Amino acid sequence: MAVSIRLRREGAKNRPYYKVVVADSRSPRDGKFIEIIGTYDPKKPDDNSTLKLDRAEYWISKGAQPSDTVRSLIKKNKKQVASAPAKATPEPPAPAAPAEAAPPRPIAETAPGEPTES
Repeated sequence: MAVSIRLRREGAKNRPYYKVVVADSRSPRDGKFIEIIGTYDPKKPDDNSTLKLDRAEYWISKGAQPSDTVRSLIKKNKKQVASAPAKATPEPPAPAAPAEAAPPRPIAETAPGEPTES
């Protein structure tokens, strides 16, 4: 079975939206697929795709052939992932001060229902 990674068109007329799918190369463009590994919105400016890079690499290692567009999306997403940790390295949050413990509640010296001595 020849497996390919390609785009599956969704969305309305003149408003395309694509899902990146792993599919048998013989199945139709919007037909049966094996797995959805991402999305692509060509109308959205900047950062218009999401991709599970680990799954894409897995399928490529198994012999799947990415289409030209998907190949460029993988390349672009790898570049974003590589530059993201260098830009924004989140500092670990400061340890919160321990909350003051509430004073212990006094224990009733008599059982409920017993008369109290006064």
